[in-house]
Parts: sequence; structure tokens; C-alpha cells
Amino acid sequence: MNICVFSSSSNAIPDVYFQEARFLGQLIGKGNHTLVNGGANVGLMEAVTIATRNAGSKTIGIIPEKMIGRSLASENAHEVLITKDMQERKARMREISDVFIALPGGFGTLEEILEVMTLRQLSYHTKPVIFINTNNFFKYLLKQFEVTYNEMFAKEIYRDLYFVAENSEDAIKYLNDYVPIELDTKWFKVPDK
Repeated sequence: MNICVFSSSSNAIPDVYFQEARFLGQLIGKGNHTLVNGGANVGLMEAVTIATRNAGSKTIGIIPEKMIGRSLASENAHEVLITKDMQERKARMREISDVFIALPGGFGTLEEILEVMTLRQLSYHTKPVIFINTNNFFKYLLKQFEVTYNEMFAKEIYRDLYFVAENSEDAIKYLNDYVPIELDTKWFKVPDK
């Protein structure tokens, strides 16, 4: 199975996040899965790449050519695919991956995981979407999701678009037990004013 991991490219973050990224990489390797990620040599991206490789599994990094010019490509990935831009990078990641996992990260990570979640909502795929909530990192994003449900911007069934895992072990267990469900494809009934 190709497991896509979106994650931080920062080396400045606390070590608790690196520990979880390494643990996820070990579990990906132990399960004989292939890691697909952004292919950078920094932050959690590099940590999960090294851990997966050390655990004996293949790693594929997908990186835009602009980042190659900044010497950001991981030398620990078995395969590095170069794309012309970020849009092509994300499309390629979605195309070759069977599951999407978000470790903590910045705006890019959030944009990537929310995009695959939206595409799941619109029935472009039925692949699992998982947040690993290390150190309660996604606490406020999840609170915003609750506002979205409570104020009828999203239907309750959309809770099934994603899974929030406490840790990597929880995420892999969910992944191993995952059965895609058919989501309600009907829009909200528009009330009369």
C-alpha cells in the first residue's frame, strides 16, 4: 500500500513531533508499505523518510523543481519524482497514494490534507484520510470543524471523511480496518427565506 504522509518541513519544532514521525515511519516499514511524501530533506518529512527506509520499506519523494534548486531534495528517498510545480506535485501524490495521513505541519500540510478531504467529500476518491493528533496539535482545527457542523456548513455524515488518531499506532490500526463507506451525495436542502 502506498501511504502518503503530509507533514512539516521545519527543523525548529519540538522533538515530540519528530519522535512521532519516526514511529510512523517504523510502522510503515514494518507493514511493508511504501511511503509517499513531499521529498524534502528537512523537518518531519525527512524524519519519516529515514525511519521508513531504515525499517526496510521503499520511499518515494515528490518535489517541485523549484525546491531542487534550493537543495531541498532528500537523499534518503529511494525515488525522487520532480514536478514542474506544487499543483502537479499534489496531483501526483494523490494519484499514486492509497491513503493520506497528516502529521502536524504548517499551511502547506493543512492545505494538502484539507484538499484530499474535500475531494473525498465530493466522491473523487474513497481513500482514508487520517490526522495524527500528536501533542493535540490539531485541537483548534477540530474545534473549527465542530463550528462547521453546528452551524450547518457541513453535514454530520462528513465526520466520516476523516479519522483523528491519537498516535501512529492508532492510525495504522484504523487503516488496516478501513472499509470505505458511501457518503451522502445530496446537497443540503436550501431553506426558504
